[in-house]
Amino acid sequence: MAQRFFILLFFFSAKILFCQSSNKISDHFTISGLVDNTITLTYEDIAKEKVSEMGNLTIINHLGEYKKEYKNLKGVLLTDLLNKTKISVSSPKLLSEYYFVIKATDGYTVVYSWNELYNTEVGNGVYIVLEADGKEDLVAPEKILMVSLKDFKTGRRHLKWLKTIEVRRA
Repeated sequence: MAQRFFILLFFFSAKILFCQSSNKISDHFTISGLVDNTITLTYEDIAKEKVSEMGNLTIINHLGEYKKEYKNLKGVLLTDLLNKTKISVSSPKLLSEYYFVIKATDGYTVVYSWNELYNTEVGNGVYIVLEADGKEDLVAPEKILMVSLKDFKTGRRHLKWLKTIEVRRA
């Protein structure tokens, strides 16, 4: 009887241990793919860039339901970071065929076209967040966090734990 108890206890303990989520926080990300040079940017590198005040952002899911709110956000425009490398393209006319596949450490993926980021107002609202409510630690569990301020359903492109940006061509 005692042996069965310890066997059950072992299996339940193992299940609890293996069900714990892994540390998904990212301290850097890589821009690669169809670029002249692959680069890796650390959180510290991002913080050295031009930081903008972004205001408040309410995260709304695809059903229009409230999920969370960030206040007094500060961050760096994604396009400013993308400009640190050069897309491998033979003619500017071809840029319309390029897109960015942005992935998180947990596999969540967001896609933007080149035109969307560089030729519409949307691109002026995609940020890597550094601070909320005057504190870096409020975004630390979601580091590196990317948000799109111009979206109606902000949760669809609310990406936590940014790991890679791959430049591709259609």
